[in-house]
Amino acid sequence: MLVLDKRFDYHGQSVAWGSLGSGPPLVMVHGTPFSSQVWRKIAPLLTPHWTIYVFDLLGYGRSEMADGQDVSLGVQNELLAALWQHWEIESADVLCHDFGGATALRAHLLNGLHFRSLTIFDAVVLEPWGSPFVQHVRKHEDAFAGMPAYAHAALLEAYLQSAVARPMDPVALGIYADPWTGEIGQAAFYRQIAQMDVKYTREIAGDLERLRQMPVQVLWGEEDNWLPVAQGESLASLISETALIRVKAAGHLMQEDAPEAIVAAMMRHQIT
Repeated sequence: MLVLDKRFDYHGQSVAWGSLGSGPPLVMVHGTPFSSQVWRKIAPLLTPHWTIYVFDLLGYGRSEMADGQDVSLGVQNELLAALWQHWEIESADVLCHDFGGATALRAHLLNGLHFRSLTIFDAVVLEPWGSPFVQHVRKHEDAFAGMPAYAHAALLEAYLQSAVARPMDPVALGIYADPWTGEIGQAAFYRQIAQMDVKYTREIAGDLERLRQMPVQVLWGEEDNWLPVAQGESLASLISETALIRVKAAGHLMQEDAPEAIVAAMMRHQIT
């Protein structure tokens, strides 16, 4: 498990973060409905080359969860920009996944964060995104938040399992499910889904080609059932000078299915 032993106050809300390794900064940004623990198999292998910064998005993992909280994509890039300043980073390599992709791109394009390089995979950037389940929760958030705990647990497990190409082991499943359990966690799970809105990715859609000004790698799981690999092809053609790296036997959560592909992609930065 990654240790997030530090807290950052973001407008009165507590955000969990940690760092490890030595060298130039590498910022890792997780997606939904996960936490910084998606990097637990990856970050330790990169510590000889980078100082790695990990954190839990607002309303996720070990960061604060609260009624009425804004945990949308509209706030997460502002949080990243505030952390960037707190860490006194001028420029960093960035590794991001899912909502972390949208968060990182918004932080670069809207907040002016300077990236030395970007490695992005199975990311929420291009439309369409937001499954029928997401749309249903957005209409009935209160009903889902108030479900009996056993029903929520079953739904949550099925949802998490759909992110991988092969069944997730019980330990990993527990790591990802734990923050979303209990009265506070269950409400937070449906809160973040209810606040998913394509307006936040549309806001940057016209500026994506600006990413070509830096080294960009795009990876995608060939068995991603949440965001099809065709979206990865389209994204790579927009923001990268290199072709999409398709990862076999990997679903949406590549960190579980093929962590070695992510490590290999990051090490290519060291070679080039």
